[in-house]
Amino acid sequence: MPEPIFTPIEIGLTAAIVAVEGDEPAILVAGDGGRDEPRFGLPFGAFDPLAHRTFEIGLRSWVEAQTGLRVGYVEQLYTFGDRGRHPRPGDTAPHVVSIGYLALTRAPEDAAALRSAGAGFEPWYRFFPWEDWREGRPAILDKTILPLLADWAAQRDPATPLRPLGRSQRVQLCFGATAGNAPWDEEKVLDRYELLYEAGLVEEARRDGRQVALARASLPALGDPLRFDHRRILATAIARLRAKLKYRPLIFEMMAPEFTLTELQRNVEAIAGRHLHKQNFRRLVEAGALVEPTGEMLAATGGRPAALFRFRRDVVQERPAPGLRFGGRG
Repeated sequence: MPEPIFTPIEIGLTAAIVAVEGDEPAILVAGDGGRDEPRFGLPFGAFDPLAHRTFEIGLRSWVEAQTGLRVGYVEQLYTFGDRGRHPRPGDTAPHVVSIGYLALTRAPEDAAALRSAGAGFEPWYRFFPWEDWREGRPAILDKTILPLLADWAAQRDPATPLRPLGRSQRVQLCFGATAGNAPWDEEKVLDRYELLYEAGLVEEARRDGRQVALARASLPALGDPLRFDHRRILATAIARLRAKLKYRPLIFEMMAPEFTLTELQRNVEAIAGRHLHKQNFRRLVEAGALVEPTGEMLAATGGRPAALFRFRRDVVQERPAPGLRFGGRG
């Protein structure tokens, strides 16, 4: 009887580390990649069960060792284990199962340690330009994405099993139909990216050898790719963070200890990718009792001095879900 063949498995840890820099949500990326690799990737490393008692301890340890950055809030996202995550010709290396994490931090004042480690923060809309609605509906949707998805949805692949929702219905659900009053759910970041991947419209689909992508003469410029499946992990992190802003005070993990209400609103808008009505936002903050005045004023605002606030920590003990439950668009 032949000996059973065991495929070695390696456990990796991948971190989507988010900060806000100058009203832009930014993600920590590492390195410049090789000649045939995307320029950027999320920080990742192997889990060492002898050195690290838990996955989170391992994550924090090697992030600090590699970048000098100490992250604050950390949350496990999902386990990513598809074969081909680290594709190489004739790949016989161990199968890498990566545990993705969302981590939040404040933008470092001195980025020298990051640069010396070959890392730095990049705006996350560089990788998902269709997700930024702060200045209105992104032009890339109607000029590029929706026409290409409409062509793809009109095709029928007999090799693909029937699904409860057809292609056109899924495009409608994820992206809305046309310009105008089509619904847009900012939390469907992963759904939209995976639909673009399935349609063969992103570089990762071609890199993974998907026939629908290989059949295209060229691919549209739909944001910068990331190494391996890191853009999928980042999409998962963005979706999670956008959802949790509404019922957890996570935004304050990325704020300075003292801030104006305008700064708070801009940071929330940066993460959510949408504009919020100023007065409605301030009513939400007031009703939620999330902040308290410091008694100090900030003069360098370009106008009248603005009151400074800080996060009111007692709110997490007063009710189970303190967050900013923002509703319709402003």
